[in-house]
Amino acid sequence: MEEWKEYKLGEVLTIKYGKDHKQLKDGSFPVYGSGGIMRYANKYIYEGPSILIPRKGSLNNIMYSNNPFWTVDTMFWTIIKDDIVNPLYLYYSIYKKDFASLNVGSAVPSLTVPVIEDIDICLPPRNIQDKIVSILKSLDDKIENNRKINENLEQQAQALFKSWFVDFEPFRDQPFVESELGMIPEGWRVFSFSEFLTPSTQKVGKDGVPEFSVTNTGIHPRDEKFSKKLSASSANNKLLRKDNLVFGMSREILNWGIMHESEGGVSSAYNIYIVDTTKVEIIYLENYIKHNMIYFQDLIKPASREGQSLDKAALLKKQIYVPTCEILDRFYSIYYPLTSAINNNEKESHRLSQLRDTLLPKLMSGEIKL
Repeated sequence: MEEWKEYKLGEVLTIKYGKDHKQLKDGSFPVYGSGGIMRYANKYIYEGPSILIPRKGSLNNIMYSNNPFWTVDTMFWTIIKDDIVNPLYLYYSIYKKDFASLNVGSAVPSLTVPVIEDIDICLPPRNIQDKIVSILKSLDDKIENNRKINENLEQQAQALFKSWFVDFEPFRDQPFVESELGMIPEGWRVFSFSEFLTPSTQKVGKDGVPEFSVTNTGIHPRDEKFSKKLSASSANNKLLRKDNLVFGMSREILNWGIMHESEGGVSSAYNIYIVDTTKVEIIYLENYIKHNMIYFQDLIKPASREGQSLDKAALLKKQIYVPTCEILDRFYSIYYPLTSAINNNEKESHRLSQLRDTLLPKLMSGEIKL
């Protein structure tokens, strides 16, 4: 590759340690941990541009910031020598690298400065770097625009549900009746969770079934957040099927979600329930829980595992009010176009992401000439 030059990563950037953030006041500057933005604070550690590399934890979660930020003490941040390399080009050249394979920790995955500095990179002339960045960034900009559009659409969808089924705005001129959950529109039913949930303890029983993690933001493919597998064999995981409800605990946080994929496996510590959708429709159930999280917080109880566990008996005693089928049909005629637009944007972003990741190694290796 004529004119391309070999460097060590330490030759094109300076690695800095993150700092404790607990004493910072709330503000507008993002505070990054290995899982992403943890909070927003009133101070920043650097203005950027910078590549952020986990020092401990999810080592492959490499991030880039072009704005003021703070990083916690389990992160590295970097000062990039932009006279040698376009900062965004450098990020694109390493963000798919398997940093987890460079782990030097035992109990906790860890990286050190010398290990990172010793990484080999190959840089084309600066004008070629800039052209490559222009191509890749145009794809990322479209992905980011879709994300912002979806964020707005999701806010609209949640506001719509709250208006109908929390504030009862469309039904204020109709009769209301007393229920165990307070005043609700006449004709609506109240179910205990025990009436429509059936516990499931079935194991996956085979290898090759994708693993999922349950968080307080829903159910996610595990490889999106973690490099470590749940168990030596995925056959030992609990089987999770489409429309199953999952509840569990992690570090004093109530984790839950509805499974939207066809099949997967989760940690055996989680509680899986089959939902009787003839009584409570899935989308309604998911939104009901989301809008009433305070009602479910008393499910946390003391236990030896990570300090707490789920009170399964209390969960089955919880109740939900359910509108008539006619009302749900009217609601979904407005709600589904919003979620359909969200799904279409997500599919487009996935295609663009695949295109970017296909082009990236070819551009970075000089296989595609510019």
